[in-house]
Amino acid sequence: MTPEQMTARALELGADEAPIFRLEQIIFDPRTLLKCMYGCEDWGKGHTCPSAPGSLTPWEYERILQRYSWGCIIHSTSKKVSQEISFTLEREAFLAGHYFAFSMSDCAICPECAGFKGKPCVAPEQARPAFHSVGIDVFATVKQFGLPLDTLKSEQDVQNWYSAIFVE
Repeated sequence: MTPEQMTARALELGADEAPIFRLEQIIFDPRTLLKCMYGCEDWGKGHTCPSAPGSLTPWEYERILQRYSWGCIIHSTSKKVSQEISFTLEREAFLAGHYFAFSMSDCAICPECAGFKGKPCVAPEQARPAFHSVGIDVFATVKQFGLPLDTLKSEQDVQNWYSAIFVE
């Protein structure tokens, strides 16, 4: 799968936008962990949260992700659509020979994470960490591509969701 094919496929699947990135364009900042720890209701509960047992630290993710060379950012105003597209593209890239392809997205598999009820993840084969929860400054990263992302000031503001697929 070429970068052009990945973008075309993402748009075909319903992405609003799907720019290709080079790894140098991904902006890592471990301060994202502070925003997860202090302010996110998933902290200590969600299975894809950086607080989940066995989770890597942002600096461990950065070291691993540095092994990739390119990828695709998926933009959608639907959290579920963003995740479904990124997971589909991960699978398709894997089947096309990119065996280390890996997607990241806010989890929208379940209406409420089973972790909130102290139960195991119902779809561990599909659950992935969020793009921002691994130490990536999503705001700074997507702004390079002219993609919309602003802090929400009211419930009427359009929420933009971002996922990414990393390819070796």
